[in-house]
Amino acid sequence: MIKHFFYIFIVVLFVNCKQDTTAQTSANTSQEITLEKTDSKYVAEIMNFLASDELEGRDTGSKGLEKAAERIEEEFKKYGIPPYFDTYRDNFDAKGVATYNVVGYLKGVDKELSKELVIVGAHFDHIGKGKEVNNDTIANGANDNAAGSTAVLALAKQLAKLKNNKRSILFVLFGAEEKGLLGSKHLANVLKEKGVDLYTMVNFEMIGVPLNAKSYQAYITGYELSNMADKINEYAGSELVGFLPKAKEYQLFKRSDNYPFYQAFKVPCQTISTFDFTNYDYYHHVDDEASEMDFEFMTSLINSSAPVLMKIANSQTKEITLK
Repeated sequence: MIKHFFYIFIVVLFVNCKQDTTAQTSANTSQEITLEKTDSKYVAEIMNFLASDELEGRDTGSKGLEKAAERIEEEFKKYGIPPYFDTYRDNFDAKGVATYNVVGYLKGVDKELSKELVIVGAHFDHIGKGKEVNNDTIANGANDNAAGSTAVLALAKQLAKLKNNKRSILFVLFGAEEKGLLGSKHLANVLKEKGVDLYTMVNFEMIGVPLNAKSYQAYITGYELSNMADKINEYAGSELVGFLPKAKEYQLFKRSDNYPFYQAFKVPCQTISTFDFTNYDYYHHVDDEASEMDFEFMTSLINSSAPVLMKIANSQTKEITLK
């Protein structure tokens, strides 16, 4: 009788455990499905503000950059993303000019994996003024890099709403990139001194217009240095990123905010971009305006990137590695 009762107990326990596992799997699947998509209206709203004449080209130390930073902080607060430091500002000196990075923090939900860090970044500064064209001297910096900044904010909004990232994520808008990657160099050094365990860094730079005649949506700098492109495409279930020979020829891997983190941590830190030297004529030009951007394309790229970043944050092991 006791043996019979014990047998029934084990069977019931097994069934309940299986149901719990199935329910958990279903919940995880549901969470993936309900990852909120960005719409082009939101992208246009952020872009039109960051690239507006009101911000006067977001030069380092300018009132326009301050207005941009205040808007970024407002967005983080709305999403429920707290600052990583005492405030959102990571202050530093840029060749005698006081400036800052803006850093939001989404703590991981896994006790162990939350100790590892993923950085999602873009620079939000620009050059301020440019060569006058038709009485216009404001270099609005829409593609460079209000576009990348918009992507970071949209991705922060999506991932914060879900809040099931196992690893911790920093959403960083870098200052003084145009002065020589000074903001990213500063933050990389600060995090290195803190002894953080950086898994990877994904940077967004100039993603405002589609590539010309490519099978992939964007390219990734430093393509040959790691398996990041392969893992991104695997996670996306499509050819999201590819190799652009011009990116290697012009050493773009070393020319954006991913590079200081690679130097400091020697882990995969790479930039996603769509500027291919043939598809946009207004680099550091006063006509780099929001009106030149393809908001539908940007929205598509952002929505394709969100589940990729979630899988990067949630993989049980560090699957992205240097070659």
